[in-house]
Amino acid sequence: MREVRKAGRVEDERFMETRRYRLLVAVLCHWLALILAAPAVLAQGTNIDVQLVAPNVVAPGEEANVVLVMTPKAGWHGYWKNPGDAGVGMRLDWQAPESLGIGEPRYPVPETLLISGLMNHVYEGRYGVVMPLSVAKDASPGAATIALEAQWLACTDEICVPERGALSAQVTIAADPDEAARAGNPDPGPWLARLPAPLSAPVSHAVDRDTIRFGIPLPADLTLTGPHLFLAQDKIVDYAAPQHFSRRGDLLIVELRRKPDGAEIPASGLDAVLRLDDAGNGLAIESRTGEVPQAGEPLGEKADAPRTSALPWLLLAALAGGLLLNVMPCVFPILSLKALSLARAGESERHARIEGLAYAAGVIVACLALGALLLALRAAGEEVGWAFQLQEPAVIAALLLLAVALTANFLGAFEFAVPGFATAGSPQGAFATGLLAAFVATPCTGPFMAGAMGAALLLPVPSALALFAALGLGIALPFLAIAFVPALRRRLPRPGPWMVTFRRWMALPMGLTALALAWLAWRIGGTSFALTALAFAAAIALVLARMGGRQRAGLGVDGLQVAMLGAILVAAAFALPVTVEERTPEDSASLLATEPYSETRLAEARAAGKPVFAWFTADWCLTCKVNERVAIERAQTKAAFEKAGVVVLRGDWTRRDPEITRYLTEQGAAGVPLYVWYPANGGEGEKLPQVLTPGTLAEKAAAGAAAD
Repeated sequence: MREVRKAGRVEDERFMETRRYRLLVAVLCHWLALILAAPAVLAQGTNIDVQLVAPNVVAPGEEANVVLVMTPKAGWHGYWKNPGDAGVGMRLDWQAPESLGIGEPRYPVPETLLISGLMNHVYEGRYGVVMPLSVAKDASPGAATIALEAQWLACTDEICVPERGALSAQVTIAADPDEAARAGNPDPGPWLARLPAPLSAPVSHAVDRDTIRFGIPLPADLTLTGPHLFLAQDKIVDYAAPQHFSRRGDLLIVELRRKPDGAEIPASGLDAVLRLDDAGNGLAIESRTGEVPQAGEPLGEKADAPRTSALPWLLLAALAGGLLLNVMPCVFPILSLKALSLARAGESERHARIEGLAYAAGVIVACLALGALLLALRAAGEEVGWAFQLQEPAVIAALLLLAVALTANFLGAFEFAVPGFATAGSPQGAFATGLLAAFVATPCTGPFMAGAMGAALLLPVPSALALFAALGLGIALPFLAIAFVPALRRRLPRPGPWMVTFRRWMALPMGLTALALAWLAWRIGGTSFALTALAFAAAIALVLARMGGRQRAGLGVDGLQVAMLGAILVAAAFALPVTVEERTPEDSASLLATEPYSETRLAEARAAGKPVFAWFTADWCLTCKVNERVAIERAQTKAAFEKAGVVVLRGDWTRRDPEITRYLTEQGAAGVPLYVWYPANGGEGEKLPQVLTPGTLAEKAAAGAAAD
């Protein structure tokens, strides 16, 4: 992307008149070219090649993406939907059957181009405009054609040429979703990843004479390099005037100069894209009229450079958070047995280090994969947070089957070499064990993790992935220490018959994990889903036990039993999704008088001058359940809340809930638990610690009552 310098502040009225004249001439020239030169363009070819990428097969009731891929020739550029001071936005005229609907186009983050005092919003490289394609539920199977008449403007620094093209694609409407899934449609992922991520936190703007001031909630630790705010509505702001960025804590304040005699600001609000850096990362925001504080600490030309030192602290927090995840009951047995395997007689220093590195690599790869998937889903517009995988019934069922198999392994029902829990393992086995440990260790955000994971959802992709890697390193750190420090290995108990007993005792926490997953399967998918998952888990345990019998008899694994195991897994993959009940889990009985969280109810309670305790939890979150038992579901808390008139709003994030996800994002939290205390009669909400003490909430309620 070509670096351009921002225009200086225009103070001279004569220069302003000259700029208006240049702008008028430029726009008239563009439109004149559009009228006179259009027929010649078709004969001469185009300076921006256009390709329509559509799915081959779609299913009724589902949604896919159509991408218009624009490829400018060297030295040419296209325009964003608001082209800026000069230029013309793209015009799209679709023709499609009634059963197919094509939504509004979504553009990637544009670039700035300043020529002769005119600021343009352009694309100088290959870019894709993405549009959702929706299929009616009653659409008839068969072939359908979508056609597009497109007009766009292609420019260099000196000339502009209007261009047009007629494009079409054939889309087959499938009879069922399975047919569409097997079709092998083009992957729109790379284009979706370049779209600005939606910022669900509320943004406000205020008008002060000739300035529009925006207040954008962003973590103070988020690094900005060369930010720019692109306003979607035209003729409101002076595009070439300098944009001023400053911070007040976690609030980014952006000041834009209004265009003299410009358009009125719509009462419905303003839409914009905030460019975060020169790599094309950005956020899509929706702003409403509200209170915005005056400018705070200014940002430099390469904004936020003084704050780059915050990333090491976030990395340290992610590292510490990952370290604490090792005490979870589903991870501790894996870690402890894997560590004891290094204490066996004859273990070489080299082999111990290889196993430690392989285990760490597995953990870090798993965390990076989960983090990359999370960032990709959010870039595609999905409202998801940390531990999003545990909101899917299929993942819960897979973890349940795995937990049952591990419990049987710990009990000695069978042996298998891939994870290598209690015996000498290969590097491949240690890597697989690391993958497993990380996957089962990441359901919740614990202490130290909240800020790091929350910032990861807004940081540029490289920095965000660095945080996920630090989380994985924290999980792997205990085993790495044992593998690389001989003194630690020497302190481990020596191998002996006691290890068999210890291994069987480790089946207890893993078995409890399996029971918890069975309960979670019932909460998320209903009774039929949970019973079906348990039936498949029992069948797997029986087959594994028969395999263990052959192993103890000195016989090899029977191919028939392996085939039976594969058949059970295939049958489970087809049968379990059918039994899922589309329902929201019922609220758990609570000692407190709780109400379901909603933005409306929170606003009503605050408007009534009541203190509010907003409590966000999930059935799969261990930290949440500990806090509820220790600090929330207590007679002391209930009495204090009743005395102070506290309104308790409980947000259940067990299943995916976009409204709760938006609130978590607003608070800079990647997941649960999250506790926010709102004082009576207004005031900002206070985020409480993720680990609550027995008296935390009662003390907050008493302090609030005393203040009133």
